[in-house]
Amino acid sequence: MAFSVAQLEQAKAFRISPKDTNYFVMLFDQATDAIKNIFVVEIFRPGGATPPNEHAAAHEFFHVLHGEGVARCDGKTVPVRKGDSLLLHPGSEHVIENTGAGKLYTLTVMTPNEGFSELIRSGDPVELDAEDLRILGGI
Repeated sequence: MAFSVAQLEQAKAFRISPKDTNYFVMLFDQATDAIKNIFVVEIFRPGGATPPNEHAAAHEFFHVLHGEGVARCDGKTVPVRKGDSLLLHPGSEHVIENTGAGKLYTLTVMTPNEGFSELIRSGDPVELDAEDLRILGGI
């Protein structure tokens, strides 16, 4: 396969755990593209955050598509907003938190996958709402 296209109308979204305040729109991963990394759009509800986590061997990249929040990493807190990017190195404990009034949307890439894709896909399916479709569609 020379290239892949992720189309919004066919995108699948998942929440890892029912109590989580963030969910993931799958773009490219091992299951769909036989690649060793994962590309998702991560959506955080207002006040939502990732649980504190770190990755043994993976780099994780976040690019803010819409909204605002804070990134906490290794004891430092940095505000993030639309257009900002963040790169986390293996072993860096981190949290991304939505501090805005609306949802926070990030393009999130993890390389290598380190089981993240399988974890997401084992979660509960989520229906994208009208706001998600509008933001993801660039409207």
